[in-house]
Amino acid sequence: MSSVSPAVSLHTEMKMNAADILKSKGLKKTAQQILLINILQNSDISLTENDIKAAMGEMYDRVTFYRTVQTLQEAQIIHRIAVDNITVKYVLNDFHTAPHASNHAHFFCINCQQVVCLGYVSAPTYTLPEGYRAESCETLIKGICKDCSK
Repeated sequence: MSSVSPAVSLHTEMKMNAADILKSKGLKKTAQQILLINILQNSDISLTENDIKAAMGEMYDRVTFYRTVQTLQEAQIIHRIAVDNITVKYVLNDFHTAPHASNHAHFFCINCQQVVCLGYVSAPTYTLPEGYRAESCETLIKGICKDCSK
């Protein structure tokens, strides 16, 4: 089970509010975008759609959610992490570091089910057959996190 905590956040060092983030990417602000960014900013972990749905309450609408996610992904404000064929998690990109690298690794703890962005670990480069062009590469490392190893 994940937690959304307004007091503890991976993004507490980030001074930009949701409206500033949207403005920096040239997007008009919508209530759904503001709410989704705020939920991700206030979370100390990556979140599933169900986590976000619970945090949104009555503001949640599935179609609007997916449109909002697509817009925020295209603007490189958030990114999605496909854990398996069923589980997808979302995380806000860090705006204090270099531009978000699309080809980086994630770590999935098979014990606590948490996903950690490893922005400093590059995804491997593959040699593809002639005529193929890679657009992105997702690397998911599965194992036991440092907290569960204790």
